[in-house]
Amino acid sequence: MDDAAASPLTFDRLTPDGATRAVERPLAQEVPVAIEYNGAGYAVLMATPSDIGDLVQGFSLAERLVSRDDALLDVDVHDTGAGIVARATLPPHRTDGLLDRVRHRASDSSCGMCGIENLEQAIRPLPRVTTTSRADRDAIFRALEDLRDHQPLNAATGAAHAAAWVGADGAIRLAREDVGRHNAFDKLIGAMARMEADWDGGFALLSSRCSYELVEKAVLADCPLLVTISAPTRLAAERAEAAGLSLVVLARSDALLLRGHSDIRQT
Repeated sequence: MDDAAASPLTFDRLTPDGATRAVERPLAQEVPVAIEYNGAGYAVLMATPSDIGDLVQGFSLAERLVSRDDALLDVDVHDTGAGIVARATLPPHRTDGLLDRVRHRASDSSCGMCGIENLEQAIRPLPRVTTTSRADRDAIFRALEDLRDHQPLNAATGAAHAAAWVGADGAIRLAREDVGRHNAFDKLIGAMARMEADWDGGFALLSSRCSYELVEKAVLADCPLLVTISAPTRLAAERAEAAGLSLVVLARSDALLLRGHSDIRQT
């Protein structure tokens, strides 16, 4: 399962004038990824089978099983034919938190909600963002223009989200893709953590709407500015404001909406 795009399938292409012809399209793979920590089954995500080590690292940060100061000791990835098993080892001082979460959680998605038993678990307090972005509006428009060049899977299939780390100058430094918007962001955050890279005055650019889960992932990764192609939910905007995360939403080539971070208004 090394290829993110599966073999093409044949479809019938129908047009309003009544014409029909056979076409082939490559389709993005979506497979179950079972994540185990210290030998205990924790979650099964449906994800694109690429950059799995990055996915596990970012997912672990989002689940608060590790912090930005921790590192997973080991991640072994096994292709079983029916899916992927990723076996991770947590630092010894994190095992108590793992056991507590395992008792309350069963997941079939990286959204982090399935199996949550009460509202306190669903909406947990967030830390304050401690970093700042030096990006201005020109940097954001540059990144938006260049994002497609970093989306080979989506170019081939039309079915993948992207998450990109963008420098303060608008240059895209790193990008990850997945059929799931949560997975794509986890992969990016995980890759940065494994590289020991910080945001360096830049920001995150996502090809999706701004849901509260993505806001939480950004905050827990200490990202200063989150830019999304589509709109936020009210909860996402409120959670971002409370944590000091600046938002740019409905970011398009001709305009964008800003909430917070006044430096973006400068050109």
